[in-house]
Amino acid sequence: MSFQVKIAQDLKAVPAADWDACALRVGSGDDDPVNPFVTHAFLSAIEDSGCVGAKTGWAPLHVLVQDETEKLLAAAPCYLKSHSMGEYVFDHSWADAYTRAGGRYYPKLQVAVPFTPATGPRLLVPNGPKAAETRSYLIAGLRALRDQTGASSIHATFLQQDDLEAFTTEEFLVRNDQQFHWFNEGYGSFDDFLAALASRKRKAMRRERRDALTNGITIEWVTGKDITEAHWDAFFAFYMDTGSRKWGRPYLNRLFFSLIGERMADRVLLVMAKRNGRYIAGAINFIGDKRLYGRNWGCIEDHPFLHFEVCYYQAIAFAITRGLDRVEAGAQGEHKLARGYRPVLTSSAHDIADPGLRHAVQAYLEQERLYVSEAAEELEEATPFKHREED
Repeated sequence: MSFQVKIAQDLKAVPAADWDACALRVGSGDDDPVNPFVTHAFLSAIEDSGCVGAKTGWAPLHVLVQDETEKLLAAAPCYLKSHSMGEYVFDHSWADAYTRAGGRYYPKLQVAVPFTPATGPRLLVPNGPKAAETRSYLIAGLRALRDQTGASSIHATFLQQDDLEAFTTEEFLVRNDQQFHWFNEGYGSFDDFLAALASRKRKAMRRERRDALTNGITIEWVTGKDITEAHWDAFFAFYMDTGSRKWGRPYLNRLFFSLIGERMADRVLLVMAKRNGRYIAGAINFIGDKRLYGRNWGCIEDHPFLHFEVCYYQAIAFAITRGLDRVEAGAQGEHKLARGYRPVLTSSAHDIADPGLRHAVQAYLEQERLYVSEAAEELEEATPFKHREED
């Protein structure tokens, strides 16, 4: 079979069914077969809403591998970046050091889902006897694109194990970080989960949940066709409040939320808190086949522990109800440990053209990986589950 590599500057150029036939595959190990973030619906919503594009510093340059009949065999969501914002794997120090040394770090290529720190497929290759070979063609295409655009580097972030192995085989540099995920150990109810905790941790969690819902606050789960534009209006107000306080300019606009409501509402869960007849807080989650992915949260009223209830405890309860294996609660946040979430290593891969910068980054990453691994082991001891403590 012969392969050809092409570049798509807009997902409109790729039929949704063809893209999803590559993206929605049975992953290796415990990966989620349907990762909602790499679907055509999600990625095209980001593009069609204007959240990415040349003016935003995220210029789409998706790499496609086709056969001799121009049938799509594989793809990689890729963007030409003029900054390092919205990635959640931070390389600002690399850019600063290279600039001081007289180099030009931007543009760079980012193989990722914009604004989404969730592990998933990045080399979208269906399983089969040609999968490894096809991945190598995708990576070769990325390197050719780097040369054509004058990019300094390629960065593939939040990688599944099979993609990580492919990049490692091609001598990309590996970087590790950590997140906090909740694991469903076959719980039949939230009380079953609580029973797995040490006594004092269980009591603290029950107290937090009770205190969060004082003042007449109620919680709703809204998904699928039940999500209305009024829900999106309320949630967008929450999102803008959090974004403006945390990083100044939120990445997603109002149109994006309407588009995902149109295109993939069955993969969306809104957890909405209401008081005195109006919504006062909410969190958006995306539903995979095996996992729930927590993304954004916000509020217009402050209430003790409401953040934990809406973002973490309700996500756990939903996962148990749906029989999902895991809740991924997004980037950072050691406070998630006390809510039953465990430390998990995440991985990215980096290919840097300049040998001098590559050598410096490689030395840095060797030390960073040791630190991240040791920190994860220490954090595991801080989880609320029964260890040596007698219940």
